[in-house]
Amino acid sequence: MLIRITETQQLRSVFSVTLILAHFSQVNNIIMYQINSSVVLFFVDGLGIGGKTPANPLFTIKNLTPLANFRETDDPIFENGILVPTDATLGIEGRPQSASGQTTIYTGLNAPQILGNHKQGFPNEKLRELIKEHSIFLQLEKKGVTPNIFANTYTPQFFEKTPHWKSATTCAVEAADMHFCKLPDLLGHKSVFHDFTNESLIEKGFDVPKFSPVDAAGILADLSRQYRFVLYEHFITDKIGHQQDFAWAERHLPQLAEFLRETITRINSDKTTFILTSDHGNIEDLSIRNHTRNKIPTIVWGRNKHEFARSINDLSDITPAIIKLLS
Repeated sequence: MLIRITETQQLRSVFSVTLILAHFSQVNNIIMYQINSSVVLFFVDGLGIGGKTPANPLFTIKNLTPLANFRETDDPIFENGILVPTDATLGIEGRPQSASGQTTIYTGLNAPQILGNHKQGFPNEKLRELIKEHSIFLQLEKKGVTPNIFANTYTPQFFEKTPHWKSATTCAVEAADMHFCKLPDLLGHKSVFHDFTNESLIEKGFDVPKFSPVDAAGILADLSRQYRFVLYEHFITDKIGHQQDFAWAERHLPQLAEFLRETITRINSDKTTFILTSDHGNIEDLSIRNHTRNKIPTIVWGRNKHEFARSINDLSDITPAIIKLLS
């Protein structure tokens, strides 16, 4: 059967397509407007400012900028970043710990002061309640600052049963009822595993590609153009510190430093603020397997970097400063 398309039908079809294209163009313009400014918070667990000693792999291993920062020096920072030596002790005796330090970073509250002590490992019930009510993701959402993402990939095992202990970042994501990145996100270059090379995933039998530091940097930089706030967490450094493993440090730290450098050079510094920080010292002194009371390096690059740097004294200042940048 011969079907004839009239001129009127052709015009209607063209008009419909034009409307559809105009709609998508309008949507894209809105998205571009929303991502007019962004923040990337790159968290490295157990990274302190130590001395230039043989026990500090950040000193003995070459080419570790911007990870390598030292006491009583005024070395230039990669790509004109601003270093703010940041207090992680928060006015509490003892060695700073992960659960309370990370809760402080991701809420803006002095968690050790509220608890009366530093809390190691994973957040306890009190810290979980603080995160549930004051998560940085939740605070941003309430101010209408969206979309946001925790860029770390979760494996299927995490979702098979409710874990007995949850990290501060997991609690922060749950507080805002946000999407957890999974393996399809990683395969689609929309998230990065905490081991950004994916080598540990491959060793466990997961069918994923091996990433170079450049690959991982490209993903993180792309996310900075799609989301207002991007959080990435890396904790292999803290493991190296606890194990006092110089050989592991020699293998891993140059890759981590390259990942950081490549990400920083790929962001749009007119629109994006890139922040490197930590929760406590550790890897800067492998003569001990405990955390240190050293200050940690908060380093900032990009948009409004001077304004952000002036706002930081201790870990509780980070979330308020980020919210101010994005509000």
